[in-house]
Amino acid sequence: MAKGKVGKTVETLGEYLKEQRTSAQLSLRQLADQAGVSNPYLSQIERGLRKPSAEVLQQIAKALRISAEQLYVRAGIVSPADNNGSSVEFAVLADPNLTERQKQSLLEVYASFLALNAGNEG
Repeated sequence: MAKGKVGKTVETLGEYLKEQRTSAQLSLRQLADQAGVSNPYLSQIERGLRKPSAEVLQQIAKALRISAEQLYVRAGIVSPADNNGSSVEFAVLADPNLTERQKQSLLEVYASFLALNAGNEG
């Protein structure tokens, strides 16, 4: 049975990461070393087979010298150009005192509040 893609956003993220890596003239192995992830794991992310955590995206962004926020949007972790919530979402994702699970839980609760409030405006 063939392995399916994790999702379209991840595939787009992987293509974007590969593009950024090649423009930075880094090999897959070099970027993996600089980001502190394994070579096979990074390869799977680039091919859209794995969805990285916000923490891993932050490490990759730092190694590529690009915006972590841009990667969060491409990965579908944060809504694009949503001025109402982006600063809150970015603050949660950047907090080193929270675990990945805690960050995801907070973002889910926050998104539900925004959706509830948007429904009450009509």
